[in-house]
Amino acid sequence: MLARWLNSYMAANKDDAEAAAVFKALADSTRRRVLEDLSKGELGAGELASRFPISGPSVSRHLAVLKAAGLVTERRSANRVLYSLVGDRLATHVGEFLAIVCPERAPAPRQGKKKTKAAQKSPGRGKHKAPAAITGPRPPTEAPAHRDGTAPGPVSATV
Repeated sequence: MLARWLNSYMAANKDDAEAAAVFKALADSTRRRVLEDLSKGELGAGELASRFPISGPSVSRHLAVLKAAGLVTERRSANRVLYSLVGDRLATHVGEFLAIVCPERAPAPRQGKKKTKAAQKSPGRGKHKAPAAITGPRPPTEAPAHRDGTAPGPVSATV
């Protein structure tokens, strides 16, 4: 259901092609792991490839998807290609999506590059950590009612 809504939302908002590219990039576990590895700092292409049980060209294709989505940048240093994370882009798109889907739990939207005094004084908030608003425990939910409005009854253990 969420995937269907996300697809229709992206299709209805042509300006959100960038967000669609970000979520497409996040859909693969290998690419998510690359982002996690890059969150610790810049890494060379060979070093990244050595961390995965797949071929170098496959890792290169994953890096190309991440680069096309604007989640990583590359720079050349002599004969090496070094990759680094563009954390603000990831945080912006995921934050905007969370603000739409679950506004009561989403962090406040960012206002450009300018930081508020409260954000500047906030200790322990690393550059790539998830916002506290989405990392805490979820509140308990009640069991959903049946379609006819009655409450669910006890579950029988017999088959």
